[in-house]
Amino acid sequence: MATATPASPLQHPAPRGGCPFAPPPAYQEAQQHAPAVRVALWDGAPCWLVTRYEDARTVLSDPRFSADSTHPGFPFISAGARQLGTSNPTFIRMDDPEHNRLRRMLTGDFTLRRTARLRPAIQRIADDLVDRMTDGRDRADLVADFALPLPSLVICLLLGVPYEDHAFFQECSRDLLNREAGLDEIVAAQDRLVDYLDTLTATKRDHPDDGILSRLVAEGELPVEEIGSMGRLLLIAGHETTANMTSLSILDLLRNPAQLERLRARPETTPAAVEELLRHLSIVHSGLTRVAVEDVELGDVLIKAGEGVVVQINTANRDEHRYPDPDTLDLDRDTRRHLAFGFGVHQCLGQPLARLELEIALETLLRRLPGLRLAVPFEEIRFRNEMLIYGVQSLPVTW
Repeated sequence: MATATPASPLQHPAPRGGCPFAPPPAYQEAQQHAPAVRVALWDGAPCWLVTRYEDARTVLSDPRFSADSTHPGFPFISAGARQLGTSNPTFIRMDDPEHNRLRRMLTGDFTLRRTARLRPAIQRIADDLVDRMTDGRDRADLVADFALPLPSLVICLLLGVPYEDHAFFQECSRDLLNREAGLDEIVAAQDRLVDYLDTLTATKRDHPDDGILSRLVAEGELPVEEIGSMGRLLLIAGHETTANMTSLSILDLLRNPAQLERLRARPETTPAAVEELLRHLSIVHSGLTRVAVEDVELGDVLIKAGEGVVVQINTANRDEHRYPDPDTLDLDRDTRRHLAFGFGVHQCLGQPLARLELEIALETLLRRLPGLRLAVPFEEIRFRNEMLIYGVQSLPVTW
């Protein structure tokens, strides 16, 4: 039985290889050797790295691995993650029963049935953005002109947040999700966003609307600060993940023209294509963090109580034992049970909405822009290597 050893030279995050869509080669190599390997985090703290599909599912579903960021030994993958996880944690950094108590207050807002009702509104937003993007132009930045405003408009509508404030909360999000940001910068961004949401939430008592924040205020189960904390989580997650997944998906398809043309010819397969793109890209490249609260044997590795674990879902989703030829984008692949939204009780609450937004975004872009292509060489595309949510800085396209 292997036990904890001093941190190896392997660092987290590890350097990327030649393919910007693929996990770091060091993680893929680690996948061949053990269920978990030792790595050093950004601050030098030792941690276990889990890269295999079945082991990832085990860690994410076993209550002996805690998501509670207040537990000693909990691994933080950046200074910003540590600040958010210790000073103002949301329910994703809690265990049951508190996690379930808070999460269930939002579950009804993201059911398949409730989300499906949003399809006409999201489609109108997508078409309007394409109209504006193409009005008198034959070139645009797909990130700024489409991929970012679409989920931002939707999540503002759901929460009851004024969209005219989007530049402010997007700036705060960038600072909070930047692994390279200084602590002062992170604290300032957090304070600005907390103050904004607390103030906005308080106004919902006298000026209610149909948004989630107003409903939570009216129910009276939570103080303003906790409602604002929920709002912060939904606001950041609700636009950052889908925006980056949309632009990266288009880029992935443009780099795989046979798959792109297959999808154009069969738009009814867009939902299945979204699942394969989610598997292939798995944009939470920073990993999902847990800490062992008991000694746990993971294969032939002993993870002791108090030791942190980072689950690399992007590597797990490219485990060849689960998905043959995993580095190939194959829109005909059976991608059921991929881990792009996590697994277990903490899996992404908003995944029905994310799927719907991605389906509408891809179908609309490919239908309305049949000549869509890169406006610059692929080598000029700058990737968000410094961010906790992976993507591209901008995506110049023409049609």
